[in-house]
Amino acid sequence: MKEIGENASRLVKIFGTNYELKLIYKRIKNPKLDLKEREIEISLPTKYKKVNNNSIIDILLEKMYEAIANKELDNIMEKVRTTLKFAPEDYKILKLDKRLGKCVANKLVINPEIVKYRKEIIEYVIFYEFCRLKINKGGKKMYDILKQYMPNYENYEYELIGIQY
Repeated sequence: MKEIGENASRLVKIFGTNYELKLIYKRIKNPKLDLKEREIEISLPTKYKKVNNNSIIDILLEKMYEAIANKELDNIMEKVRTTLKFAPEDYKILKLDKRLGKCVANKLVINPEIVKYRKEIIEYVIFYEFCRLKINKGGKKMYDILKQYMPNYENYEYELIGIQY
């Protein structure tokens, strides 16, 4: 990852929208992240000014994604539960390598980085995982159910080419 200087920036996605990441140094004790309109401001103690702070920034962003996922996924999960009239025993939000979601023993595991994607994509991934749980494997029957509730699911699959879920 490219190092972010005080005046440099990078883009971070939340629900498919780009936010500019701004890094500033202040006389504070602990790092702080503020989500503003189209901007994420990370404040770091001035003592971090001369060190590579990318790992600190990554940790703050991971915590932000987890907080957003904890807040927003309940609503999406409930919408899918209500629509399918089926729910897994439980779900949890857990960082996964190269995956947005997976089913484990009748439980759904969702990567907090899923909140980088548009809400329609998130709903699709959750619908997909619920259908996998209900049918117990992939195949035509699962895709028939998926198509019944998400007629345009192929469009979402196309957007997720190369990403496991």
